[in-house]
Amino acid sequence: MEQDDDGAIRTGFFGKNPVLQNKEFLSFLSIRFGLMFALNMQVTIIFYWIYQITNDKLALGLVGLAEVIPAVGFSLFAGHFVDLNEKRKMVLFCIGSYVLLSACLFGLSTPYSFSSLGIHTTQYSVYFLVFIGGIIRSFMGPSVFSLFGLVVPRKHFANGTSWSSMAMQTGGVLGPLTAGLLIALDGVVAGMFVVVIIMILLLFPILHIKSKPILKKEKEPILQSLSQGIRFVVKTPALLGAQLLDMFSVLFGGAVALLPVFQKEILHVDEVGFGLLRSAPGIGALITLGLLAFMPLRTHPGKKLFVAVTGFALSIIVFGLSTNFVLSFFMLLLSGMFDAVSVVVRSTILQLVTPDNMRGRVAAVNTMFVSSSNELGDFESGVMAHWLGTVRAVVTGGCITLGVIAVTFFSTPELQKFDFEEEEAKKV
Repeated sequence: MEQDDDGAIRTGFFGKNPVLQNKEFLSFLSIRFGLMFALNMQVTIIFYWIYQITNDKLALGLVGLAEVIPAVGFSLFAGHFVDLNEKRKMVLFCIGSYVLLSACLFGLSTPYSFSSLGIHTTQYSVYFLVFIGGIIRSFMGPSVFSLFGLVVPRKHFANGTSWSSMAMQTGGVLGPLTAGLLIALDGVVAGMFVVVIIMILLLFPILHIKSKPILKKEKEPILQSLSQGIRFVVKTPALLGAQLLDMFSVLFGGAVALLPVFQKEILHVDEVGFGLLRSAPGIGALITLGLLAFMPLRTHPGKKLFVAVTGFALSIIVFGLSTNFVLSFFMLLLSGMFDAVSVVVRSTILQLVTPDNMRGRVAAVNTMFVSSSNELGDFESGVMAHWLGTVRAVVTGGCITLGVIAVTFFSTPELQKFDFEEEEAKKV
């Protein structure tokens, strides 16, 4: 038994990680895990479902487009709204909205609904519900980001980010794998039903987090408020460089949307194999984040970010060329390991440089330029595969990513030199 610098008694396994002594942070972690588990289950089922009923690669891209439009279009307003409201209440509202959305998708997936509506009506109904999910996400991202900054002490941001990312990636691993198993055992309907149950259960941990103070009291004109988040990111070179690097690497280097095509036409594996492929990046990320949680990334984070994104791009290129399931799984695993380093570095930079009263708006910009790039990348992958073919689309995207890395490396020296400890000391 020992005491930390604040006099808190720490024991056993968690004693080496004081951030885990924070009960509200543990509730926060359970929300992060549950949301990512359920949402990854849901999107995996949707991609599988849409491809099975349409057999159209472009239809997969439209799923991503349906979510990215509202995620980008509503983000600035969402950030402004989040900054003006209590963060716990905002997260609770978003979870409740996800419960209703998941229930609608479950209803749509039932045999009675499908036989009544037909293929095309079902397809476009899914797109509409995914669009609604994008609106919810535009509010959830800034709300969760802002709540993190109020639950975790500043000196624990780097370690807290690793644990938060690890909870998120654990959900990202188990969600797709569970979806694949449920699809194999009992079809799409069972998977959608489980998503509804998980969303309902997430209403409980948020109630264990106390209401937080609203740090933004003044109400300037809405257009001025909306633009402040963008101006802040543009005027912070290290943050802007990290955002752009992550956005373009995910935009061009993503291959997740095309996994149903690889499963069915290239690797020739069953639904469980599809779930394994979909889970592979998350498994890799989980391994890396587990290491970073106990050995925080402290030295030369900017340079390590460039190395990690380069490794990510090379992994995607090899995956695109592979016709062997084991090699494909291993390359996706490596891509997740490299991506995890990128996530921790970028997220920690974001937490450290963002003023408390602007967290919602800056996080909204993050949603626009980074988070939404996943869905826009899905659309890009679908369109490129439609035009060039699946393999050429993935390899071309990986090569473009390498070009983006080179341009960003030479144009953002501030990102190369960024130091966590130096930035932490500025506001202590």
